[in-house]
Amino acid sequence: MRLTIKLIGAVFILICAAVFFISNDPYPGRFSGPKKKAVYIRYENGKYTFYRFGKPFYIKGAAGFSHLNELKAAGGNAIRIWDTVGLDKILADAERNDIAVIVGLPMPYNDNMDEFYNDDLKVQAQFDRYERIVRKYRHNKAILCWCLGNELTYPVRPKYFRFYKVFNRLVDMIHHEDPDHPVTTTLINFEKKYILNIKLWTRIDLISFNTFGALHEMRRGLADFRPLWKGPFLITEWGVDGPWPGSSHTAWKAYIEPVSDKKAERYRDLYQKHMPLTDPGFLGCFVFYWGYKQETTPTWFSLFDKEGKRSAAVNEMQYLWTGIRPLQQAPGINYMLVDKQVAEDNLLYIPGALINSQVYLKESPDMSNYRFKWFVKEEDWFRVKHFYNQKEKLSLYESAPQKNAGHFAFHAPRKEGPYRVYVVVYNDKGYFATANTPFYVVRSE
Repeated sequence: MRLTIKLIGAVFILICAAVFFISNDPYPGRFSGPKKKAVYIRYENGKYTFYRFGKPFYIKGAAGFSHLNELKAAGGNAIRIWDTVGLDKILADAERNDIAVIVGLPMPYNDNMDEFYNDDLKVQAQFDRYERIVRKYRHNKAILCWCLGNELTYPVRPKYFRFYKVFNRLVDMIHHEDPDHPVTTTLINFEKKYILNIKLWTRIDLISFNTFGALHEMRRGLADFRPLWKGPFLITEWGVDGPWPGSSHTAWKAYIEPVSDKKAERYRDLYQKHMPLTDPGFLGCFVFYWGYKQETTPTWFSLFDKEGKRSAAVNEMQYLWTGIRPLQQAPGINYMLVDKQVAEDNLLYIPGALINSQVYLKESPDMSNYRFKWFVKEEDWFRVKHFYNQKEKLSLYESAPQKNAGHFAFHAPRKEGPYRVYVVVYNDKGYFATANTPFYVVRSE
């Protein structure tokens, strides 16, 4: 009986796929591009193009919602946000800076259908809420498109049919209430089976990808998959490898963060060597993260600090977007040592031990104006399914920014466990650089 059901399901999917593949236009009928629309996607001359207010719009974007004036000055033209918190202010700021916005409409993850998708009251409450939001903002000039859900999965099994029904009902509502703006959703990396399932089972207008370490596989994936799918797409998050499985780590699984100079170089290399810039479906991308963000550390993804100072990665993005390098530069860090060792050496200390940390800088004419801030924090282990801690941990030790402080000595905390020592180097031009090293305190017997 089970074999028969599986066989029927497989035949049904193959029939749907065959109907889909017969069409030469990946999205037949969706991209006629009536000029009365504020935003649309047009398929012409063998490639897709975003049009905004009747003009081609190639996205040079950033994931985040702050520092929009700096984004505009650096050559950026769009942001991607994940929800509608503070949306009035964000859209007003975006309109002032002529920045387009992808507005996120979060969807609960579908790994447990009973938590949300099989609950009619919760589903209807969300539908009503999003309908009000779309109606309120549909005429806002800053909106580029709507993003329904972030990094959901798109399997085809009977228990997920309810998910597709809920999802498509929302897509249809957005298309009806706001025909001026397309609808997208995001995938983690280039998942071929999910791409096909989205095409077969949903009614969105384009697919978006969040991809970091796997960006180098994107071009090959697109080329190999072109006989089956060649639609328009965005890369809504990209950047340096994060604190995830596969990244370098210590013996106690504390991820090792590169110094800010290495991260800036990585942004440049990823964009120039691996971004699918010439693919006919590519509409643009959003660098992650344009702002200040706690995710394992407060420095890993943050292109800005708390006060709005810039990292070297901001300059790299300006160069990639405009071809022009800013006159002012961030301080340069070569590496950091803790008792003459690096993070890969697995630094272990007993409580109260004296620890000596040193940062080694690149030569610069204005080094005499550098200020150094050191601090020590407990390791941030918080990871629950799809979520990381968003609140920065308090510092156990912290020095005020001061000149000639490339060395920092402190005593190991009394409490056993994992920690990090950080340094932030500032110049007087509004820039900063960072490095950190994890260490572990082992209780003495």
